[in-house]
Amino acid sequence: PGTVKPGQTLPLTCAVSGVSITDRGYGWDWDLQPPGKGLEWMGYVYPYNNTAKNQVSLQLRSLTAADTGPYYCARHTVTQSRAGTGIKRGS
Repeated sequence: PGTVKPGQTLPLTCAVSGVSITDRGYGWDWDLQPPGKGLEWMGYVYPYNNTAKNQVSLQLRSLTAADTGPYYCARHTVTQSRAGTGIKRGS
């Protein structure tokens, strides 16, 4: 991943393994971990796109410096088990 400038748009894709993103009754959370802080929940999505590739996508718009950090996707379950890969944004 490269550096993204303020005001730009960034597409994020999370490649999931071990589970199917289309499992009935589940959606996917996106979290951000700002530098020096804990995880911050960003939102909850249903995987309407990229189901053939078992990927979960999110598009961020009008970025600011506060959006810097690694992003994580997680299947929405009681235990919040991490099943996807983290994607780090440039600062």
